[in-house]
Amino acid sequence: MKDKEVAKIIPKTPLEDWIARKIGLKEGELTREAIESYQLAQLRKTIDWVKNKSSFYRQKLGHIEPEAITDFSVFSKLPFTWPQDVQNNPQRLVCTGQGDIARIVTLRSSGTTGQPKRIFFTQADQELTIDFFDYGMRNLVGPQDRVMILLPWKQPGSVGDLLKQGLKRLGAGAIPFGPVSDAGEAIQCALETKASSLVGIPTHVLAMARSKKGKLLKDRIKSVLLSTDHVPHSICQVLEDTWGCKVFNHYGMTEMGLGGGVQCAALAGYHLREADLYFEIIDPESGQVLKEGETGEVVFTTLTRVGMPLIRYRTGDLSRFIPAQCPCGTVLRSMEIVKGRLAGRIKVQEHSFSMAELDEVIFLFDGVVDYGVIIGNNSGLDCLYVDLKTSEDNTVRLDEDFKDRVCRALRSIPAVQQAFPQREQILISNFGKKVPFSTGTAKRIIIDNRDN
Repeated sequence: MKDKEVAKIIPKTPLEDWIARKIGLKEGELTREAIESYQLAQLRKTIDWVKNKSSFYRQKLGHIEPEAITDFSVFSKLPFTWPQDVQNNPQRLVCTGQGDIARIVTLRSSGTTGQPKRIFFTQADQELTIDFFDYGMRNLVGPQDRVMILLPWKQPGSVGDLLKQGLKRLGAGAIPFGPVSDAGEAIQCALETKASSLVGIPTHVLAMARSKKGKLLKDRIKSVLLSTDHVPHSICQVLEDTWGCKVFNHYGMTEMGLGGGVQCAALAGYHLREADLYFEIIDPESGQVLKEGETGEVVFTTLTRVGMPLIRYRTGDLSRFIPAQCPCGTVLRSMEIVKGRLAGRIKVQEHSFSMAELDEVIFLFDGVVDYGVIIGNNSGLDCLYVDLKTSEDNTVRLDEDFKDRVCRALRSIPAVQQAFPQREQILISNFGKKVPFSTGTAKRIIIDNRDN
């Protein structure tokens, strides 16, 4: 099929015209050159702002003159901001008076050790996120839709609250529900409120689909947006097959202002929030910016935030820019779906693997909605302990044959097979319905207990 024919089928992401307006252009006028010229100007403004307002950046960037940032290669020589910098003394990064701060998020994620990070936002900073949610959600819903929000929403300024405000602006109905602790209850709410779209945590939405009542939402849910954790392709496949819906990925983190990028109808890479954030992909070891198409660590710089701007913040996420143009025809960059983190890979006997690799085989098993994984040592042997959580009304027999099939599937991953060559090194157990879902948004990780 020719490119022009594809473009007719797949609508261009609404983020393009939104970004055009944000940088002072008319709809349809956006070009890569215009985006990059705007970003360079905003980088200079941001550096000037933080040098004058933040004691941390005044010390870190004291030798940098904003007008010297004439191109991105010059900018790429600036020092990084690390998660530890935010942990150790967040007040030094704040650029406004405390009276201007509308929300402080205390963030203790699964990838953070030591004291939690505290991220500060002004009302204007939160407005930027609401605006992004308004236009980002237009990739999957319209004014006729009713969107069930399966994320924390009761706290003013929380991700669910900001999403609710964004949906209101685009004219869609917002149904705040919160993280799923009872899949049956969530399905009943979706049926009663006539929800046509869901936004939630991957394993929570999977639990709804695999619940006994899950099939009642078939052909009622037309789109799903998954966020807060990396999204396994296996989960997307289950949701699409069960409900006949389209499944979209969102990329964001609290430090970004919650929203970073979202897939368009082509369901390829994320289109990025390029008027508010500047992204780079770097070699994690050398810190050098990589060529387009090469995989490395995602680094971002805020372009419009005033409360707590961040310069070259290292996310620990792994991705790459996709060289080819998105089938939707946008001039915006596409970043490949994030499938893992630098800290998320576990090394066993010189072989490394990640939670993302385990996800792709474990979630294919009917009835499984979540799992925990621990690496331990037993009688001198490294062992992989996998505890499966099944749906509350699961009818699958979790007998030795089932556990054996899960074990064989795990051993189809080369690194797992090499790290745990003996069958007794992989132990499968079953939580059943005893273990509740997490109510937070922390990412799932492999727990390494070999030193304990």
